[in-house]
Amino acid sequence: MTTARELAGDLLRLGVVAGEVVMVHASLRRIGPVEDGATGVIEALDLAVGPGGTLLMTLGDRDDWAWVNQLPPTERAGSLAEALPFDCLRAPADPDVGVLGEVFRQCPGTLVSDHPEGRFGARGHLAHQLTSDVPWDDYYGSGSPLERLCQAHGKVLRLGADPDTVTLLHYAEYLAPLSSKRRVVRHRRVLGSDGPEIRTITCLDDTNGVADHPGEDYFALILGAYLRTGRGRGGVVGRARSELIDAADLVDFGVAWMAENLAPGA
Repeated sequence: MTTARELAGDLLRLGVVAGEVVMVHASLRRIGPVEDGATGVIEALDLAVGPGGTLLMTLGDRDDWAWVNQLPPTERAGSLAEALPFDCLRAPADPDVGVLGEVFRQCPGTLVSDHPEGRFGARGHLAHQLTSDVPWDDYYGSGSPLERLCQAHGKVLRLGADPDTVTLLHYAEYLAPLSSKRRVVRHRRVLGSDGPEIRTITCLDDTNGVADHPGEDYFALILGAYLRTGRGRGGVVGRARSELIDAADLVDFGVAWMAENLAPGA
């Protein structure tokens, strides 16, 4: 069984540097047995980036009322009246994020952004800077934690994560120069300062993609194409095949890929 300190050593050999801002996507199953499980993995990540570094994870939310947003907009408020209001401090992470996301959320010192759709957790030196004042609309675009990750010269750390789990590429969707992009309007019941309220969210379609593309998820295609250029660093952390990628470079690559492959007639 791997210890947190041994796992931190793997992270340093991969190229993680103390003081960095690192966005983490991880599969505990692929990492393999670690002392203290998910808590041990977070301890290893903390050790690797050190007290001057910052960890960022996407958390999302388990929205049992997502079906309401399939209704006509005029019918949504009435249907949401009985929905449990989203409370950013208490709502569990989306199960699709995995066990690590929920353990990360609950760790002492982790700060959580207040957006029900684009919710992130961060811990470390720049945690407040990354998670505060997230825009309500277009929450993956300008002013988002994803943009701030790039501005902080951050990295994306993938520890055995599936190739379509590259949340940062949602930011690239906002920057891509496409003539048209799918947009959606969603409604959520949230816990506001004066009690429950229904809020309207407008954003690019981050569920089905901003444009049609046949076949495989285009995030996975972008990641694969990026890694084939030789950019990013690869290695093994625990038992997991892992990559460490410059965030801004991946976004630039993703924007160019989308411009070429998602444009009309591509």
